[in-house]
Formats: sequence, structure tokens, C-alpha cells
Amino acid sequence: MRQDKQLWRRCRELADSVPMPAPFRPDTFAQAVAAHRGRRIELMPVPATMGAPCGLLMTTDHADYILYPVNTTELHQQHIFMHEVAHLLCGHTGTGEIDAAATRVLMPNLSPELVRRVLGRTVYTETEEHEAELLASLIAQRAARLPRPPSAEPPDEVVQLSRLFGVRRRDD
Repeated sequence: MRQDKQLWRRCRELADSVPMPAPFRPDTFAQAVAAHRGRRIELMPVPATMGAPCGLLMTTDHADYILYPVNTTELHQQHIFMHEVAHLLCGHTGTGEIDAAATRVLMPNLSPELVRRVLGRTVYTETEEHEAELLASLIAQRAARLPRPPSAEPPDEVVQLSRLFGVRRRDD
């Protein structure tokens, strides 16, 4: 129980310490986090394939690279992105292993052994994954309270739910 409270406290403090640009957009949030950490973050959209991780964080000497799938909903992309940012904010370093499925997606023409030597870090412990999920959710809550860009359309899920249930006014 005590560990859960410590985890929540740490994640809330981390979420509260990160600058949140308004209106909220993932690219401007990545820039704000990069400035906050003093390290460049590059966003890399990739096609998602069966058996591959949803998102991936690669760290080099010069920058952090967040790979996220383009063939999923905007809401899912945003959560994956925030989960990978959470790994950065938590200072997770992984186990030094890389998943074979990830190597096929990232560099399909190279051997998995070579890619493992180049990338060197992508697998996290269960505790690190739990912490990243919690922090990503707390950041998403903060982002949801911020104005969205005027041109931003609501996520498909919101549009579908609105069609199904209709729009309800608060004074109803």
C-alpha cells in the first residue's frame, strides 16, 4: 500500500512539473518536454504491424526518438506518445534488450542482432510500465483540461459517441 502511494505521489509531481502548452498538441508538448529536459525529442510516425510494440522509445547520445503508429486513432496515438514521454520523464533505462518484433518494424533489412547492438534499450520492467502508464494518464488528464487547437477535430471515438448518445447540455 505504501509503495502505491509513493508511486502516485511521484507521478503526480512529475505530471505537475511538466510544462503544458495551450492549446495542447503532441508536437508542441514534445518540444516543451525537450526544453524542460534539455534534450531533443524527435517524433517518428511509423506503420503499426501485428506483433510489434505499439510505441517505442529510442535514446541516443544526441536525442530521444519516439516512434508511434500512424494507422490507429488519434486518441490511441496520443496515449502511446504520452506513455513513451512518461518513460523519459521517469528516467527509465530499460533492461538492455530489444524485442525481435520491434527490430523487424524499425529496420526490416538488418539482422535483429545488429539492431539490438545499435539500439540497446527498449524493454522495461513491469513496475516501469505501470509507472509510465500512470504518468501518461495523469498527463492526459492535464492535457484534456487545456484548450485544443481551433482546427483540431474531436477524436473519432468522441464523434461516434456523440452520434450514438446525442449531445447533452450541462443544464439539462
